[in-house]
This record gives sequence, C-alpha cells and structure tokens, in this order.
Amino acid sequence: MADDMSFNPTRDDFEALLNDSMGGRDFAEGSVVKGKVVGIEKDFAIIDVGLKTEGRVQLKEFGVDEAGKATIKVGDTVEVFLERLENAMGEAVISREKAKREEAWTRLEGVYAKNEPVMGAIVGRVKGGFTVDLGGASAFLPGSQVDIRPVRDVGPLMGKEQPFAILKMDRPRGNIVVSRRAILEEARAEQRTELVSQLQEGEIREGVVKNITDYGAFVDLGGIDGLLHVTDMSWKRVNHPSQVLAVGDTVKVQIVKINPDTQRISLGMKQLQSDPWDGVEAKYPVGAKFTGRITNITDYGAFVELEAGVEGLVHVSEMSWTKKNVHPGKIVSTSQEVDVVVLDVDPSKRRVSLGLKQALANPWEAFVEAHPIGSTVEGEVKNATEFGLFVGLDNDIDGMVHLSDIDWSVAGEEAMARYKKGDLVKAKVLDVDIEKERISLGIKQLAGDPMSGDTFRKNQTVTVTVTEVTSGGIEVRFGEDDAPMTAFIRKSDLSRDRQEQRPERFAVGDRVDAQITNVDKAARRVSLSIKSLEMAEEKEAIEQFGSSDSGASLGDILGAALRERAAPKE
Repeated sequence: MADDMSFNPTRDDFEALLNDSMGGRDFAEGSVVKGKVVGIEKDFAIIDVGLKTEGRVQLKEFGVDEAGKATIKVGDTVEVFLERLENAMGEAVISREKAKREEAWTRLEGVYAKNEPVMGAIVGRVKGGFTVDLGGASAFLPGSQVDIRPVRDVGPLMGKEQPFAILKMDRPRGNIVVSRRAILEEARAEQRTELVSQLQEGEIREGVVKNITDYGAFVDLGGIDGLLHVTDMSWKRVNHPSQVLAVGDTVKVQIVKINPDTQRISLGMKQLQSDPWDGVEAKYPVGAKFTGRITNITDYGAFVELEAGVEGLVHVSEMSWTKKNVHPGKIVSTSQEVDVVVLDVDPSKRRVSLGLKQALANPWEAFVEAHPIGSTVEGEVKNATEFGLFVGLDNDIDGMVHLSDIDWSVAGEEAMARYKKGDLVKAKVLDVDIEKERISLGIKQLAGDPMSGDTFRKNQTVTVTVTEVTSGGIEVRFGEDDAPMTAFIRKSDLSRDRQEQRPERFAVGDRVDAQITNVDKAARRVSLSIKSLEMAEEKEAIEQFGSSDSGASLGDILGAALRERAAPKE
C-alpha cells in the first residue's frame, strides 16, 4: 500500500500526510495558535508554531523586565496570532500583540455579557475623550463618562488601573466604549443607600454647605447631600439663601423628610427654632396697633414684619384713606417703619391682615367734627361729571354737589355749565357717610328754597323783571334776591287786549306786574299772567265803583279806580 502511495500519490494522500505531520492541529489564518521559542536573534524571537517554517516576532511585543531584557527565552511556549501561513520569504506571519488582543476581546465579551466591570488604565487623550487599555484591547472613554462631575485635570487618573463599565462592544469594527462614571455612580448609589438607611426623619445632624442655588442650599451630611430649601432656612422671609449661608459653613439641620424611592433628603433649619406663629392671635389681637418694618412691596400691597418670622399684608385698599388706585411703592418704601392696625388673624393659613390707614385719623370723621351738617364750606372744583361737581375739601378729600343741588330754578345740566374746573365755590354740607367715605354738598341750599312755605300763592300779584324776550313770550325773574324764581309768560297771557299781546313791546330789564295763576311745588313751577291781573283789576273796579247796569262807562269806572289808588291815604 505504501509503495502504491509512493509512486502514485493522490490529493487525499497528501491531505492525510499533512494532517499527520501537523498532529491534527488547526492552523487557520486569523486564529490564535501555540508556538515554541526556538531561538532569539537580535530584536526578534524565532517561534515554531508547528509548520515547516518558523515565524518572527519582535521581542518588545513580549515586554521587558526592569533591566530592559526580554522576558522570554528559548524553549518557552507562547500564544501568537497567525496572520498568514507563509509570506514571500517562506515564513509564517505571526503577532504576539494581536494574540493578546484576541485573547482580551474574548475575555471582555464574557465580561460584557455578564455586565461586570473590567480593569483598565487611561493611557492617552483623543478627540472627545480618552484611550483606555483593557489588558490588550483599546477602548474609548468619552469625556462625559470620566466622572460624575466635570473634571478639569485628568492627570492624576492617567496610567492608574481602575474599574470601568463596558457600554458598547463591536468586534468586527474593533470598537469598545467604556465608562468610569457608571462605576462611580453605582458605588455612590450603594453608599447612598447605606447612608440613607442610617438616617431618620426628625433626626438632628451637622453638615457642611457644599453649594448654594436660588432655591436653597445643598448640605453634605457625611457622604450624602440633602437639600435645605430657602423656605426652611428661617421663619422670617429670606429672599436668597446667600443672605443666611455661605459655601463651607457648618450648620445644624433637622431631617424633615426622606423619600425612599428617590433617596432625596429634605432638611430644615427653622424647625430647630420655636414657631413664632404659635399663639399669634393672643400676641396680635384684632384692632390693636403695632409698629413694623416694610419688607417687601408688590402690586397688591406691602408686607410688614411684626417680629422675626411673622409678617402681615397691608392690602393696597388699606394703605390710604384718600389715595386710590395708586401703586403701594408710591405710599411706602422698603425698610420703612410704619404703624399698622391688625384687621384679621388666620393662624391656620399663617396670615395677618393689616391696615395702614386705620392707624391714621379718618379724614371723614375729622371733617364732620370740623364741619357739621348744615355748615358752609369752600373749595375748588376738581372735576365735573355727568352727575355733578366734585369739590376739593380739607385733608385731600372731595365732596360732591349733585346736579340737582346746584340751582333751585335752573336745570342741572344748564347749572353745571356755569362752573368749570378750578372755580372756587361755597356749598352747604348736606350729609356725610363715613363708612362709604362720601360727602354730599349743596350750592342752592345756601340761598334758601323759594318754594318753601307760602311765599307764592295762587292769584298773588308779583312784580317781575324781564330777562329775555322771545317770539312766544317773555322770560321773567321775581322773588327775593337770595332765592329768585324764574317763569315764562306766554304770548297769549301778555295782555287782555289781543292787539297788545306782542312780546316785542317789552324789553329786557322792564319791570311789570303779573298774577300767579298756578303753583306746582312738585315740579317747582310758578305760572304767571299779565292778562289775568288786568281782568282781576277790572273786576275789582266794577265791584267798587259801579256796575254794568249803572250807566257808567268802563272808562269812568277804571278812571275812578285809578284815582282812588293814586289818592293819598289818611
């Protein structure tokens, strides 16, 4: 059989002989194989991997000792990476570095599958992060994954072996991404859980202020941070935490609340002090007067500190008796000391309502004392509205003259037209409503009511003065000068004689007699007629001096009546 193979070998015979000579080992390119060091020449180690030829590997790939000598020697068995079975020189192409890398990748894949940390060292800086040696495999460490907080100097971390977490592996691309931050956060979480389990709500501890924000301060309780909110720093108002604390301060705090899910710890300082709101109703009874300091001004009022931790609100409506719709900042200023009166106390809501104007004299009460109802006041017309005049009085208060109280005989709108802003007027005090802060004044009441009593009666003869002549009649004024009345005599009432019923025969300023034909007190109207007076005089003359049957003419009778009236009385 052997002779047949020697003279007529087949392909299968060659394959059998090759497998027999290689001991059945797999020498596939791209795999890691074992070899034996058969020699060392200068900077290379000659390694026999079981092939017909050897391969060469630089000594530096095996490392050197402290003296700088190679750590391998002839006869050592090592693992190398078989890149090619044979090159142009007939030698096997092998690499110790690539063998270590393949070994490392296999090891790291097992670690990654188990989600375990891996030891490594930061060996260099690249764009966006750092290079980490994981014992033969190179990984990328992003800058954001170096530490929990940004690190300015990475020098102390360079070359130091430490644990990393593998975030991503891609063997075909040779890409590994690791994180040091994940390891720190996990350790921190374990430490935090242990520390939180040692804390209890209500416990008092000392801590160091690590950071200050707009809403509070973070306090280190010995490896774990708690938040001291600005509202829990003091019973009094704190605008910013920096007013109370500074970074590095050692403070005594109480653990207010521990959230077991988020492991967040809420701290408090004011809880270590007595609550100033205890018994606040007894300390600040309604109606009592106190002195306080303005701490804050808003659009709707001002806050007044009565004592440390107790503030009350003076609403804008309670700031001034006379200044309405004015911003509180124009009445008071921050840090100003003011006298206030307690209006209401609500301990459950921790609210105290205060009044600033109540601590001052009520100008309406002072006005009534100085100007009782019925007295006369004088002031300047501040404004004219559709329903009356506003007159400025003492202490910046106003009184109102309703349009119906301006003139007895002239319509309201017409009477208002006689006045303008800035005019100085006198008026009588008609009524004062202190609660509603209203003062009613009257101008016409100074002259007296011409319609009061029996000043004017029906059939009474009055002397009037012509004030205006129109085509339909004449306007006249009569009565006392301090209480004048006006009336209109129609054209048909100007004379008994139709031919004399002409308005143009009268002139403004003429004084004539007329008879009152009607008095309407409700409408404040008096009707006059010259015609009625002439007819009444004619009737009286006939009764005294004759009749229509005596033969005397009307002219004789009237002449006798006129002579009688003109004759001197004894």
